[in-house]
Amino acid sequence: MLGIFSGGIWRIPFRESFIPGPHQKLSSQRPIPPGIDAVAVWGYRPSAHKPALLAEAAGLPVVRLEDGFIRSLGLGVNGCAPLSMVVDDRSMYYDASTPSALESLIQDTASNAPLFDDARQLMADIVRYDLSKYNQAAPWVADDAAGKQILVVDQTAGDVSVSKGNADASSFDAMLETARQEHPDARILVKVHPDVLCGKKAGYFASLRNDAQIQLVARDVSPQSLLRHVDKVYVVTSQYGFEALLAGKPVVCFGQPWYAGWGLTDDRHAGAAALAARRQPAPLESLFAAAYLRYTRYRCPVSGAPTDLRTVIDWLVLQRRHNLARSGHLWAPGLSLWKCSVLKPFLKTAENQLTFSKRDKGATAMVVWGTRGEEKWQAQAAQKSLPVWRMEDGYIRSSGLGSDLMAPLSLVLDKTGIYYDARRPSDLENLLNASALNPAQTERAQALRHSLVAHKLSKYNLGGAWQLPADAAGKRVLLVPGQVEDDASIITGTLSINTNRDLLRTVRERNPAAFIVYKPHPDVVVGNRKGDIAPHEQALWADCEARDADIIQCIQLADEVHTMTSLSGFEALLHGKPVYCYGMPFYAGWGLTHDEHTLTRRTRQLRLEDLIYQALIAYPTYIHPVRQEPMTVEEAVTLLSNMPRGEMRAENKKLSRLSRQIRKAKMFYQVKFG
Repeated sequence: MLGIFSGGIWRIPFRESFIPGPHQKLSSQRPIPPGIDAVAVWGYRPSAHKPALLAEAAGLPVVRLEDGFIRSLGLGVNGCAPLSMVVDDRSMYYDASTPSALESLIQDTASNAPLFDDARQLMADIVRYDLSKYNQAAPWVADDAAGKQILVVDQTAGDVSVSKGNADASSFDAMLETARQEHPDARILVKVHPDVLCGKKAGYFASLRNDAQIQLVARDVSPQSLLRHVDKVYVVTSQYGFEALLAGKPVVCFGQPWYAGWGLTDDRHAGAAALAARRQPAPLESLFAAAYLRYTRYRCPVSGAPTDLRTVIDWLVLQRRHNLARSGHLWAPGLSLWKCSVLKPFLKTAENQLTFSKRDKGATAMVVWGTRGEEKWQAQAAQKSLPVWRMEDGYIRSSGLGSDLMAPLSLVLDKTGIYYDARRPSDLENLLNASALNPAQTERAQALRHSLVAHKLSKYNLGGAWQLPADAAGKRVLLVPGQVEDDASIITGTLSINTNRDLLRTVRERNPAAFIVYKPHPDVVVGNRKGDIAPHEQALWADCEARDADIIQCIQLADEVHTMTSLSGFEALLHGKPVYCYGMPFYAGWGLTHDEHTLTRRTRQLRLEDLIYQALIAYPTYIHPVRQEPMTVEEAVTLLSNMPRGEMRAENKKLSRLSRQIRKAKMFYQVKFG
């Protein structure tokens, strides 16, 4: 059993995912009880000293804990729980005075070598996706005219890794002076530690000021974004030095960090030769494999269960991309209570500001709902020189209609246009024009398609079982999905045919012998939106109506799907059906559909995997309804597949209105107090 004196260690969320139990809370006021096999302390903090002495007096080993190298989304000093931890039963990785468990792992080349391929991919991803110990910081905005730039890295005063790395305040003075002397014509960037920037701690360069050569990087910026713009890096013992090695930068060390002494760094410490003799040369892959894959332990950010670095990186990339895309002060004016409650979890982050009032209060961007919101507010946005970002429902939305106030699992945020507006480019169109999937992305798109088809999921997941009438036997079955006729996708995505009536008539005229199934839009069926066809006209052109049917069952039973701009056309592509487009939906014009019109901006012949990946993975945001944080599309699919299917309420409008009022009350509480 592991004994824990520290209340801080005891309160770490999912502690047993890092250190398997059982654990027992100990008190320094009482003797260590029988049954304790070891005592855990936090590194070499002053608070670890007494518990370590008590353990040694009892003849028990001491296990030292520390944050891992890829720790969390936000800062630990701000309360962000760790996703990784190192556990060392010898010393601690930053203690250069004696070999740690990490040092021994690095020297175990035989065990590290099989991990080199994974190590290279993970190292590349850390650099590509701008990841570090903490991952809340925005990218560095570089001055391209700066010329040669040298990075000098400060640390927090009293950081135990400095003293345990055989360094002190004089090491920082020597480092800065050496950087100046060795690069008299370069700009010296001095990076301040994030804990110093947030006011929690002090640094070694507290009195340093900008001068003709020195520029303080006195704001929180992500390490890799800064490293891309420097030529050389000077550190004492900072982890920044190892991250610089990942970025391929030359690194000079004035202390003795865990990554020094292996032949990868320029070591200026007086004891450098002795440390190098103890450690011996090793490749970068061996250091990474040992430190990040064998020494560090990880927990799943969602479940809390033990996991691997890949899972943590994928989650951090998702969260970081979401947060950076919404940075600044976002102003979303003129929205209904419903829309405010919908947008809030999709827009608000820990770092940004979000305002729903009708007056701007220092906003940096305006957020509107679709093209109608843009038309209403674009004049004010132009007057204030604000960019306009448009939001809309995603393609895997909910179990129930938006018009029935069912909250979405996905929305899109488009800073160029909006996916259904064929009159101009959109972020999705740009993604599709540039799509170049790697094998892993292609495989992910294929797996997603398989899952959507297997679970028979659609945008709203409404309707019941349905079968073709007997008189359809032997005929070519065409499905014509109706749409909401005043919907923005009809207004902005159609040309010659823009009503359900004209679409159905045209399909019949061109296919006189076919069996035509007309499927009214669910919003029209329940009476929430416009687009109904008179029964006598519908009877002229359609053989049957699939009024309350599940759209996926209709697609599966059809031979072809004919649509203006309906998302049903995209869903039909997933099911391998030929799709005829009479408008210009986002999935038309890429060589996957039979198109009535052409759009010269769409220049690619795409695979279905490209369309799936960009439209369902890269473009939308999925928010978990309980955790209120970004999730993957795969998690959204799992959630939807386990939800009861939504119901049509055309025959129970009183119940529908009551349900809407109850949801409105919940929304008010969420927007006001949530």
